[in-house]
Amino acid sequence: MAAGVLEALMQGKIVKGVAGVYDVDVPGRGVFECRARGIFRKENQKPLVGDDVLLEELPEEGKGVIVRILERHSRIIRPAVANVDQAMIVFAVTKPQPSFNLLDRLLILMGQQKLPCIVCFNKLDLDEENRGESYCGIYRQCGYDTLLVSAKQGIGLDELKARLAGRTTTVAGPSGVGKSSLINSLQSKVVMETGDISSKIERGKHTTRHSELIPIGGGSYILDTPGFSSLGLFDLEKEDLAAFYPEFEPYEQNCRFSGCSHIAEQDCGVKDALREGQITRLRYENYCLLYEELKNRRKY
Repeated sequence: MAAGVLEALMQGKIVKGVAGVYDVDVPGRGVFECRARGIFRKENQKPLVGDDVLLEELPEEGKGVIVRILERHSRIIRPAVANVDQAMIVFAVTKPQPSFNLLDRLLILMGQQKLPCIVCFNKLDLDEENRGESYCGIYRQCGYDTLLVSAKQGIGLDELKARLAGRTTTVAGPSGVGKSSLINSLQSKVVMETGDISSKIERGKHTTRHSELIPIGGGSYILDTPGFSSLGLFDLEKEDLAAFYPEFEPYEQNCRFSGCSHIAEQDCGVKDALREGQITRLRYENYCLLYEELKNRRKY
């Protein structure tokens, strides 16, 4: 592409993509509704939310065409987004009760994609049994950055904003935990639809149907993604699972056998640490369940 043509193009960031139509945020110009040139299909390329792109402005106001995808510094597969710096995994302290098995699965998924994680427990205002601090303590002990917040009452939001400053953060978690309410409380422009909780099953209705990048000021973006109610373990062998439980590592040197699974073996440093309270039983039991799932998984 000639230098003169490049100079006439605008640079922006894809903040939303639905059915081949992309909203591109161009600094100082606003959001343009764009389609991608056909050459991307020929080259088996697809623009992703989070991509920095060059676009050509069309005569029709607010319209454009994406002509180039700039180099990505990261790409994650699920959700399929680009240039993400970290993940924030959101669960509610209560209503619905947290599924720690799903939380561990999400941590593994983000770990596979080498994304640092913030574990955020929302709905502190409903925490009548004061369980939030103990939940945070479980994951803080494992080395994860954890926060306890209330989107409704604004508790912990300043601390959360500091974690998000200057970064693009993908937000994941099951429906009904207050992700949309939390995003609404962090910025004033985009209002995310919030869902009700079913009184029978204490599960929320999905309110996010596509990935969307939301600016929250100061070069910070939040990527809201469709809710997760279940999650399989993809491209992971059972022998590799322990690497995603960082609290095991200090004790593995005390295992008698190389390649110890930390389940059936004798003289296991991890099981000794479990008995001594250095590793939480909740996390260890989740590890055993996931190990068994991987062990029994059919391979084709």
